[in-house]
Amino acid sequence: MLVAFGSVIGILGSVLGVGGGIFIVPMLVLALGIPIHQAIAVSLVAIVATSSAVASVNVERGLANMRLGVALEVPTALGSIAGALLASRLPSNVIQLLFSLMLAAVSVSMFLKGRGSVKGAVPAAAELRPAGGLDAAFFDPSTNSHTAYRVKNMTPASFVSFFAGGLSGLLGVGGGIIQVPVMNLLCGVPFKAAAATSNFLIGVSAAASVFIYLKKGYLIPELASVMVIGVLLGSFAGIHILYRARSEKIQAAFSIFVFIVAVKMFARVF
Repeated sequence: MLVAFGSVIGILGSVLGVGGGIFIVPMLVLALGIPIHQAIAVSLVAIVATSSAVASVNVERGLANMRLGVALEVPTALGSIAGALLASRLPSNVIQLLFSLMLAAVSVSMFLKGRGSVKGAVPAAAELRPAGGLDAAFFDPSTNSHTAYRVKNMTPASFVSFFAGGLSGLLGVGGGIIQVPVMNLLCGVPFKAAAATSNFLIGVSAAASVFIYLKKGYLIPELASVMVIGVLLGSFAGIHILYRARSEKIQAAFSIFVFIVAVKMFARVF
């Protein structure tokens, strides 16, 4: 059952660029009764596996923006280490409350962004021709066209990336739950490119903090190994879905599901 669940998580994590932590932690805590610190440690290991499985394929297909990912990786990794150190000092109910509030805010912002992408006009390719060092383009099979984009607001995005890394180490979510909206809403990166780039960079930040959980004795190796097997199987299937599915549909489904999880985690606290 855990392998099957891990496969579903691998699909969702690779498609949405979040690593699957937002699904793994609630499942382990709510369904299996695993203490949240141990659940976070297992989630971080699964995130490393997801990132390792899909990053190279997304880079090869041109979806991941390598230069943008490297630029955001340093503040993300630093924040991840800080978050992991802070996690051992906070009680479980405080972490769960932070988790639920964060998920609710992200789900609303992504839902509104997804609706806007459906209603809004698509810019002409000439208007979106890459001009800066971080700008890029990719081919989207769902629309049978090339999409070029310009990256903006890198200074505030770097500060938010530190916060995203902190959430990765503190909550075990990989940082992608924040990185994808940051790149999509703040930097102007299309959803598919943001998800692919997030998959590229969240593995490093998760690896930076998982060693701290391991040293503190929170990691359950047997549980982590089973989850990783499932996550790896699902990640390769998720790559093909991400490449061919329409962005607005992925965003809408993602935001609704995340909001439901946020409500359940919030109710558990009280």
